[in-house]
Amino acid sequence: MQFSRTASALAVLGALLLARPAAAQEDVVIGFSDVLSGNVAAIGQQALNGAQAAVDVINARGGVLHGRKLRLAVEDDACDPKQAVSVANLFAGRGIKLVLGPLCSSAAIPASSVYAEEGILMMSASATNPQLTERKLTTVFRACGRDDQQGAVAGEMLADRFANKRIAIVDDKSAYGSGLATEAAKVLKQRKVPIAFTGSVTAGEKDFSAIVSRLKQERIDIAYYGGYHPELGLILRQARSAGLNAIFVSGEGIGTSEFWAIAGDAGTGTLFTNSPDVAGTPAASEARKAIEARDAKVPPDNFAFYNYAAIQALAAAIDRAGSATPKAVAAALRKDPLPTVVGPLAFDAKGDLKAPQYVFFEWRDGTYHRAAF
Repeated sequence: MQFSRTASALAVLGALLLARPAAAQEDVVIGFSDVLSGNVAAIGQQALNGAQAAVDVINARGGVLHGRKLRLAVEDDACDPKQAVSVANLFAGRGIKLVLGPLCSSAAIPASSVYAEEGILMMSASATNPQLTERKLTTVFRACGRDDQQGAVAGEMLADRFANKRIAIVDDKSAYGSGLATEAAKVLKQRKVPIAFTGSVTAGEKDFSAIVSRLKQERIDIAYYGGYHPELGLILRQARSAGLNAIFVSGEGIGTSEFWAIAGDAGTGTLFTNSPDVAGTPAASEARKAIEARDAKVPPDNFAFYNYAAIQALAAAIDRAGSATPKAVAAALRKDPLPTVVGPLAFDAKGDLKAPQYVFFEWRDGTYHRAAF
């Protein structure tokens, strides 16, 4: 009788184990190191909206690997190097093998070293400093262009259109801001275009009267600013109040509605480089609806769409590889272009996008439009 009960129990246990394709159907967890506090949290929220919307859409279609769901594990790195490293160690401790982010170059570069050491695949959709992918880290990718590409585009435009004007180069001392400014200045020097003034500000400051006074003293006509929207918005307001009417040019870090919320009409005429705008394209219709379903308060911008695209690329690479292991996904990412909402993404041996595109936008009337040149 004892044998019979034991045999019966074993039979039940065996049936349960056989019925556990459930255990094989565990979620594929993607860690998301994002900026949810601090000066650029508005950009981080856009990124989160885009990434989570992509997860929602992919899961609604069956997920990846024949039925496994994607799941984001979100942590705030505050665009801070130390906090980003702490998040990286946290993800490693949890056994997470795929990571989206960090958003900021200053956070992404040190965090990427941890991810590489732990054998974790990392993809950033917005960290643009070249150093991120120049260290032969085979599982580090970026779904955006680089500062030496974007800054060079800005430098060429300044040289072509403003060579006879007094030009200033200003940055916020961050890896992102100084990287952009350095590349723009490099092109100007190569083109033998004089730079009348070079200076910097500190991210997080509120009073920019010193830099505004210096730009006015130097009779600056056009200033290239490497940095994010909070500081440039305040610089512009204070510049206009002081009677400085210089044109400001920047990078995609000011391509958010928060820039106009800070600068107001003082932001009129400000130019910036960014990838071609995605929001109005037919291909973005589904993504836009999915993003707005999560957050209807703020229209999605390129930060939302490029993080949406990064999730799409990771999901497509997982299915292509037939595995969610970092090495297999990395090989799949490098194999052939992957379809996304922003167009096909193809990655080179370094993990950079092949042939990223940049265009100019101009702020006016509370929004930005493609520049008319």
